[in-house]
Amino acid sequence: MKNSQIKSPSIAVALIPLAVLVIFLALTIHLFGGDAIAGGSQLSLLTASAICTALAIGIYHIKWQTLEDAIVENMRNATPALLILLLIGAIAGTWMASGIIPTLIYYGLKIMHPSIFLPASCIICAVISLLTGSSWTTIATIGVALMGIGRAMGFEDGWVAGAIISGAYFGDKISLMSDTTVLASSTIGVPLFSHIKYMLFTTTPSLVIAIVTFTIAGINGATASLADSIAIEQGIEQTFNISPWLLIVPLLTGFLIIKKLPAIVTLFASVFMAAIAMVIAQPEIVLQITQADSFTALNAFKAIVTSATTATSIQTNNELLNALIATRGMGGMMNTVWLIICAMCFGGVMYGSGMLSVISQIFLRMARRTVSVVGSTIGSGLFFNMATGDQYISIILTGNLFQELYRERKLEDRLLSRSVEDSATVTSVLIPWNSCGMAQSTVLGVATLTYMPYCIFNIVSPLMSILVAAIGWKIYKRE
Repeated sequence: MKNSQIKSPSIAVALIPLAVLVIFLALTIHLFGGDAIAGGSQLSLLTASAICTALAIGIYHIKWQTLEDAIVENMRNATPALLILLLIGAIAGTWMASGIIPTLIYYGLKIMHPSIFLPASCIICAVISLLTGSSWTTIATIGVALMGIGRAMGFEDGWVAGAIISGAYFGDKISLMSDTTVLASSTIGVPLFSHIKYMLFTTTPSLVIAIVTFTIAGINGATASLADSIAIEQGIEQTFNISPWLLIVPLLTGFLIIKKLPAIVTLFASVFMAAIAMVIAQPEIVLQITQADSFTALNAFKAIVTSATTATSIQTNNELLNALIATRGMGGMMNTVWLIICAMCFGGVMYGSGMLSVISQIFLRMARRTVSVVGSTIGSGLFFNMATGDQYISIILTGNLFQELYRERKLEDRLLSRSVEDSATVTSVLIPWNSCGMAQSTVLGVATLTYMPYCIFNIVSPLMSILVAAIGWKIYKRE
C-alpha cells in the first residue's frame, strides 16, 4: 500500500481471514477426507480470500486494483511451479508405461531387504536430491518408484512417503544447485558456501535422527509376505519387458539437472525420452493402452499422448500390482493446479491488504534473546508458508522481515539464512494447501495429513534450529 494515509489493519481484523481459512479447511477435511482437494479446499481458500477482500475494502478503503495487482504478482510467481507440476504428471505416466518405474520396482524388490527399506529410501533420496538440487524431481522420479516398492513390501503409505520426503528435502536444502538454497542465501546476502556449511550444524543432526527413526520403524514395519513380493515381481516380468537399458532415461535426466538446464526443459526432455523408450521397449503396453490389434506409428503416438495426459490403467494378473502401476498423467494434477491458484489468490489479498505485514509484526515483538529471535524466525517461516501457500514467498518475506533485527542484535546474517531454510523450506511440504504439500501429495498419492507425522527430518529440523540457538552452539555475535 503506497498511500501513507491508508490506515493499517489491526491485528484482530488481520487474523479473521486466517481463522476463517483454518476453520473451513478443518471442516472440509473432516467431511471429505482425501477428496477435499477435489473442490472443498479450493472453496475454503476463495472464501477466506473474499472475507479478506471485504474487510480490506469495507473497513480500510483499500482499492480493489491494489488487491488484484498483488494476486496477479502471486500468480506470476507460481506459474513455473504449475508448469513443472503438469510435466511431473506426464513423467509419472510415461515412465510407468515405458517400464522405467516397473524396472526400478523390480530391481528394488530383489536388492532391498524390508528391514532396511525405510532408511535406505531416505538416504537414496537425500543423495539424488543433493546431486540434482531438486526435491520435486527426486520425489517425482525415484520417489514414485520407492513408493511402489514400499507398498509392495507392505509398509504404510505414511512411513514410505515420510522417508522419501525427508531425504529429498535434506538434499534440496544443502545442495549447491537448489533454488531454495540459492534464494535464501542471496536474499539475505550470505555467500552460498558459508550458508551451506552453517546449515550442516542443524541439518546433519536432524537427518541422523530421521534415519535412526526410520531404521527402528522399518525393522517390523513390512507386512507383506515373501510370496506377495514374489508375485509382484512375476507380475512385472509378465507384463513389462524389464531391462537395465531403461535406466538410461533416469540417468540422462539426472545428467541434465546436474548441467543446470531449466527444470521445465529437463522434465520435458525426460518425458520425450520416456516416450521413445515406451515405443521401443513396450510394444505390448502400447497395444493395451490403445486397445489396438496392430502396432502402428499412429497407435504409438496415441499411447504416448494417453499415458502423458490422462489416467492409464495397465492390467496385470496381480490386483496389488494393478494399483501400483495405475497413473493419472497431467490430468491427475489439475485438482492440485486449481488448489495452487486459489492459494495464490489468498496469499495475494492478504499481502496486498497489508494484513500479512501486520500479523508478521507479532513475531518481531516476541524476539528478545537469541533463542527467541531464532524461534520467531522459525514461527514466521511456518506462518508465511500457511498464509501465502508458497515457500519462495515465505523465504523472501521472512528474510526481509528479520534482517534488520538480526543486525540490531549483532547476530550473523548466516544465522538468519539458516533459520529461514530451517523453517520456510522444510515445513512447506507439511501444509496441505501449500504448493509443496499439494504437489508431493499428488505425486506420491498420499494425503498431506497422512504423511505429515512421518516426515521426521522436516519436523525435527526447525526444532533443532531452536535447540542449537538455545544452547548457543556455533552462535556468534558480529564483530
